[in-house]
Amino acid sequence: MLTTNFVPGTPNWLDLGAPDIDAAVSFYSAVFGWSFQSAGPDAGGYGFFQLGGKTVAAIGPLMEEGAGSAWTVYFQTPDADATVKAVEQAGGAVRVPPMDVFTAGRLAAFTDPAGADFAVWQPGDVQGLERVMEPNTLCWTELYTTDAAAAKDFYRSVFSWDHQDMPMGGDLLYSVVSAPGGGQGDDTGQGGIMQLPEENLKAGSTPEWHPYFGVTDCDATFAAATGQGATVLIPPTDAPGVGRLAMVKDPAGAPFALIKGDPTMT
Repeated sequence: MLTTNFVPGTPNWLDLGAPDIDAAVSFYSAVFGWSFQSAGPDAGGYGFFQLGGKTVAAIGPLMEEGAGSAWTVYFQTPDADATVKAVEQAGGAVRVPPMDVFTAGRLAAFTDPAGADFAVWQPGDVQGLERVMEPNTLCWTELYTTDAAAAKDFYRSVFSWDHQDMPMGGDLLYSVVSAPGGGQGDDTGQGGIMQLPEENLKAGSTPEWHPYFGVTDCDATFAAATGQGATVLIPPTDAPGVGRLAMVKDPAGAPFALIKGDPTMT
Protein backbone atom coordinates (compact mmCIF):
# COMPACT_ATOMS: atom_id res chain seq x y z
CA MET A 1 0.00 0.00 0.00
CA LEU A 2 1.06 3.59 -0.51
CA THR A 3 2.34 5.52 2.47
CA THR A 4 3.98 8.89 3.13
CA ASN A 5 6.99 7.11 4.63
CA PHE A 6 8.74 7.35 1.29
CA VAL A 7 11.64 5.08 0.42
CA PRO A 8 13.48 4.82 -2.91
CA GLY A 9 11.25 3.56 -5.69
CA THR A 10 7.90 4.37 -4.06
CA PRO A 11 5.43 6.93 -5.48
CA ASN A 12 6.03 10.23 -3.69
CA TRP A 13 4.56 12.90 -5.97
CA LEU A 14 1.84 13.31 -8.58
CA ASP A 15 1.11 16.23 -10.83
CA LEU A 16 -1.17 17.14 -13.70
CA GLY A 17 -0.06 18.94 -16.81
CA ALA A 18 -3.05 20.96 -17.98
CA PRO A 19 -3.71 23.38 -20.86
CA ASP A 20 -6.07 25.43 -18.69
CA ILE A 21 -5.25 25.55 -14.99
CA ASP A 22 -8.46 27.30 -13.96
CA ALA A 23 -10.65 24.79 -15.81
CA ALA A 24 -8.76 21.84 -14.32
CA VAL A 25 -9.00 23.27 -10.81
CA SER A 26 -12.75 23.74 -11.29
CA PHE A 27 -13.16 20.14 -12.48
CA TYR A 28 -11.16 18.44 -9.72
CA SER A 29 -12.62 20.69 -7.04
CA ALA A 30 -16.10 19.59 -8.11
CA VAL A 31 -15.17 15.90 -8.29
CA PHE A 32 -12.93 15.47 -5.23
CA GLY A 33 -13.47 18.60 -3.14
CA TRP A 34 -9.86 19.70 -3.67
CA SER A 35 -8.71 23.29 -3.25
CA PHE A 36 -5.85 24.96 -5.11
CA GLN A 37 -2.88 26.77 -3.63
CA SER A 38 -0.41 28.54 -5.90
CA ALA A 39 3.27 27.78 -5.42
CA GLY A 40 3.96 31.50 -5.80
CA PRO A 41 4.68 34.09 -8.48
CA ASP A 42 8.01 32.49 -9.46
CA ALA A 43 6.53 29.03 -10.02
CA GLY A 44 5.19 29.64 -13.53
CA GLY A 45 1.59 28.80 -12.68
CA TYR A 46 2.45 25.62 -10.75
CA GLY A 47 0.47 24.93 -7.62
CA PHE A 48 -0.92 22.34 -5.25
CA PHE A 49 -4.19 20.47 -4.95
CA GLN A 50 -5.04 20.24 -1.26
CA LEU A 51 -7.57 18.42 0.86
CA GLY A 52 -7.99 19.53 4.46
CA GLY A 53 -4.94 21.75 4.11
CA LYS A 54 -2.66 18.87 3.04
CA THR A 55 -1.18 18.40 -0.44
CA VAL A 56 -2.67 15.46 -2.37
CA ALA A 57 -1.42 16.31 -5.88
CA ALA A 58 -0.12 19.23 -7.92
CA ILE A 59 -0.86 20.95 -11.22
CA GLY A 60 1.03 23.04 -13.72
CA PRO A 61 0.87 24.24 -17.32
CA LEU A 62 2.00 22.04 -20.19
CA MET A 63 5.71 22.69 -20.73
CA GLU A 64 6.63 20.45 -23.66
CA GLU A 65 5.93 21.10 -27.34
CA GLY A 66 2.93 19.07 -28.47
CA ALA A 67 2.27 17.62 -25.02
CA GLY A 68 -1.24 16.52 -24.10
CA SER A 69 -2.84 16.79 -20.71
CA ALA A 70 -1.72 13.94 -18.45
CA TRP A 71 -0.99 12.94 -14.88
CA THR A 72 2.67 12.23 -14.11
CA VAL A 73 3.64 9.78 -11.39
CA TYR A 74 6.90 10.52 -9.58
CA PHE A 75 8.96 7.95 -7.69
CA GLN A 76 11.29 8.70 -4.82
CA THR A 77 15.01 8.74 -5.52
CA PRO A 78 17.93 9.67 -3.27
CA ASP A 79 19.90 10.78 -6.34
CA ALA A 80 18.17 12.01 -9.50
CA ASP A 81 21.44 12.12 -11.42
CA ALA A 82 22.15 8.47 -10.64
CA THR A 83 18.61 7.58 -11.76
CA VAL A 84 19.32 9.22 -15.13
CA LYS A 85 22.21 6.82 -15.65
CA ALA A 86 20.11 3.84 -14.59
CA VAL A 87 17.28 4.82 -16.96
CA GLU A 88 19.62 5.28 -19.91
CA GLN A 89 21.44 2.00 -19.24
CA ALA A 90 18.09 0.20 -19.14
CA GLY A 91 16.98 1.65 -22.49
CA GLY A 92 14.80 4.56 -21.36
CA ALA A 93 15.03 8.19 -22.46
CA VAL A 94 15.49 11.43 -20.51
CA ARG A 95 12.73 13.98 -21.18
CA VAL A 96 13.75 16.49 -18.51
CA PRO A 97 17.30 16.35 -17.13
CA PRO A 98 17.78 16.73 -13.37
CA MET A 99 16.87 20.20 -12.15
CA ASP A 100 16.51 21.84 -8.76
CA VAL A 101 13.09 23.20 -7.79
CA PHE A 102 14.18 26.02 -5.51
CA THR A 103 14.97 24.26 -2.20
CA ALA A 104 11.96 21.89 -2.46
CA GLY A 105 13.89 19.11 -4.17
CA ARG A 106 15.30 17.89 -7.45
CA LEU A 107 13.37 16.29 -10.29
CA ALA A 108 13.97 14.50 -13.56
CA ALA A 109 11.50 13.10 -16.09
CA PHE A 110 11.79 10.09 -18.38
CA THR A 111 10.13 7.88 -20.97
CA ASP A 112 10.38 4.13 -20.59
CA PRO A 113 11.32 1.92 -23.58
CA ALA A 114 7.66 1.35 -24.54
CA GLY A 115 6.81 5.06 -24.45
CA ALA A 116 5.25 5.64 -21.00
CA ASP A 117 6.29 8.84 -19.22
CA PHE A 118 7.24 8.97 -15.54
CA ALA A 119 9.41 11.09 -13.27
CA VAL A 120 11.45 11.03 -10.06
CA TRP A 121 11.54 13.36 -7.09
CA GLN A 122 14.64 13.73 -4.92
CA PRO A 123 13.33 15.34 -1.74
CA GLY A 124 14.67 18.57 -0.34
CA ASP A 125 12.39 20.68 1.81
CA VAL A 126 9.38 18.87 0.29
CA GLN A 127 9.35 15.14 1.00
CA GLY A 128 6.30 14.40 -1.15
CA LEU A 129 2.53 14.14 -0.96
CA GLU A 130 1.06 14.73 2.49
CA ARG A 131 -2.03 12.51 2.23
CA VAL A 132 -2.48 9.16 0.45
CA MET A 133 -4.68 6.09 0.96
CA GLU A 134 -7.64 8.20 2.09
CA PRO A 135 -10.87 9.11 0.30
CA ASN A 136 -10.18 11.45 -2.65
CA THR A 137 -6.40 10.88 -2.51
CA LEU A 138 -3.90 8.75 -4.43
CA CYS A 139 -4.15 5.07 -3.52
CA TRP A 140 -2.58 3.18 -6.47
CA THR A 141 -0.48 3.70 -9.59
CA GLU A 142 -0.79 1.68 -12.78
CA LEU A 143 1.16 1.22 -15.99
CA TYR A 144 -0.48 0.22 -19.25
CA THR A 145 2.21 -1.06 -21.61
CA THR A 146 2.71 -2.87 -24.89
CA ASP A 147 5.39 -5.14 -23.37
CA ALA A 148 4.75 -6.07 -19.74
CA ALA A 149 7.72 -8.43 -19.49
CA ALA A 150 10.13 -5.76 -20.74
CA ALA A 151 8.53 -3.16 -18.46
CA LYS A 152 9.08 -5.34 -15.40
CA ASP A 153 12.73 -5.77 -16.35
CA PHE A 154 13.15 -2.04 -16.96
CA TYR A 155 11.66 -0.84 -13.69
CA ARG A 156 13.39 -3.59 -11.72
CA SER A 157 16.69 -2.33 -13.15
CA VAL A 158 15.92 1.32 -12.36
CA PHE A 159 14.13 1.03 -8.99
CA SER A 160 14.86 -2.55 -7.79
CA TRP A 161 11.13 -3.31 -7.82
CA ASP A 162 9.77 -6.73 -7.00
CA HIS A 163 6.66 -8.00 -8.75
CA GLN A 164 3.97 -10.60 -8.20
CA ASP A 165 2.03 -11.86 -11.20
CA MET A 166 -1.71 -12.38 -10.82
CA PRO A 167 -3.81 -14.14 -13.54
CA MET A 168 -6.63 -12.03 -14.98
CA GLY A 169 -8.23 -14.68 -17.15
CA GLY A 170 -7.08 -15.98 -20.50
CA ASP A 171 -3.44 -15.14 -21.15
CA LEU A 172 -3.57 -11.82 -19.28
CA LEU A 173 -1.49 -11.19 -16.16
CA TYR A 174 -1.55 -8.28 -13.76
CA SER A 175 1.79 -7.66 -12.05
CA VAL A 176 1.69 -6.00 -8.63
CA VAL A 177 4.91 -4.09 -8.04
CA SER A 178 6.61 -3.00 -4.84
CA ALA A 179 9.82 -1.30 -3.82
CA PRO A 180 12.11 -2.81 -1.17
CA GLY A 181 11.12 -1.32 2.17
CA GLY A 182 7.88 0.19 0.86
CA GLY A 183 4.39 -0.32 2.24
CA GLN A 184 3.35 -1.51 5.67
CA GLY A 185 3.44 -5.00 7.09
CA ASP A 186 2.84 -7.62 4.40
CA ASP A 187 1.05 -5.18 2.08
CA THR A 188 3.87 -3.64 0.07
CA GLY A 189 2.10 -3.33 -3.30
CA GLN A 190 2.22 0.20 -4.68
CA GLY A 191 1.04 -0.26 -8.24
CA GLY A 192 0.45 -2.55 -11.16
CA ILE A 193 1.76 -3.31 -14.64
CA MET A 194 -0.69 -4.55 -17.27
CA GLN A 195 -0.22 -5.59 -20.87
CA LEU A 196 -2.54 -3.62 -23.14
CA PRO A 197 -4.98 -6.06 -24.81
CA GLU A 198 -5.26 -6.00 -28.57
CA GLU A 199 -8.71 -4.38 -28.46
CA ASN A 200 -7.31 -1.49 -26.42
CA LEU A 201 -4.50 -0.97 -28.91
CA LYS A 202 -6.98 -0.97 -31.79
CA ALA A 203 -9.00 1.64 -29.89
CA GLY A 204 -5.96 3.91 -29.73
CA SER A 205 -4.56 3.17 -26.26
CA THR A 206 -0.85 3.85 -25.78
CA PRO A 207 1.58 3.10 -22.92
CA GLU A 208 0.95 5.33 -19.92
CA TRP A 209 1.09 5.63 -16.16
CA HIS A 210 -2.13 6.77 -14.51
CA PRO A 211 -3.25 7.31 -10.91
CA TYR A 212 -6.08 5.70 -8.97
CA PHE A 213 -7.91 7.85 -6.45
CA GLY A 214 -9.68 6.17 -3.57
CA VAL A 215 -13.35 7.10 -3.16
CA THR A 216 -16.14 6.23 -0.76
CA ASP A 217 -18.67 5.72 -3.58
CA CYS A 218 -17.34 4.86 -7.03
CA ASP A 219 -20.66 5.36 -8.81
CA ALA A 220 -21.32 8.76 -7.21
CA THR A 221 -17.82 10.06 -7.96
CA PHE A 222 -18.01 8.68 -11.49
CA ALA A 223 -21.30 10.51 -11.96
CA ALA A 224 -19.75 13.71 -10.62
CA ALA A 225 -16.81 13.39 -13.02
CA THR A 226 -18.90 12.68 -16.10
CA GLY A 227 -21.31 15.42 -15.05
CA GLN A 228 -18.38 17.82 -15.15
CA GLY A 229 -17.40 16.73 -18.67
CA ALA A 230 -15.19 13.66 -18.16
CA THR A 231 -15.12 11.01 -20.90
CA VAL A 232 -15.86 7.39 -19.96
CA LEU A 233 -13.10 4.83 -20.45
CA ILE A 234 -14.34 2.12 -18.06
CA PRO A 235 -17.76 2.50 -16.40
CA PRO A 236 -18.12 1.45 -12.75
CA THR A 237 -17.22 -2.23 -12.61
CA ASP A 238 -16.85 -4.77 -9.81
CA ALA A 239 -13.42 -6.43 -9.64
CA PRO A 240 -13.64 -9.47 -7.35
CA GLY A 241 -11.28 -9.22 -4.41
CA VAL A 242 -10.32 -5.68 -5.38
CA GLY A 243 -13.38 -3.45 -5.23
CA ARG A 244 -15.43 -1.30 -7.56
CA LEU A 245 -13.51 0.76 -10.07
CA ALA A 246 -13.96 3.09 -13.02
CA MET A 247 -11.72 5.05 -15.37
CA VAL A 248 -12.29 8.35 -17.14
CA LYS A 249 -10.48 11.10 -19.00
CA ASP A 250 -10.86 14.58 -17.58
CA PRO A 251 -12.21 17.28 -19.93
CA ALA A 252 -8.69 18.03 -21.19
CA GLY A 253 -7.93 14.35 -21.86
CA ALA A 254 -5.91 13.22 -18.81
CA PRO A 255 -6.85 9.67 -17.75
CA PHE A 256 -7.33 8.66 -14.13
CA ALA A 257 -9.15 5.92 -12.25
CA LEU A 258 -11.44 5.66 -9.24
CA ILE A 259 -11.64 2.79 -6.80
CA LYS A 260 -13.76 1.88 -3.83
CA GLY A 261 -11.88 -0.88 -2.03
CA ASP A 262 -13.51 -4.22 -1.30
CA PRO A 263 -14.34 -4.20 2.44
CA THR A 264 -13.84 -7.98 2.55
CA MET A 265 -10.14 -7.57 1.83
CA THR A 266 -7.80 -7.98 4.79
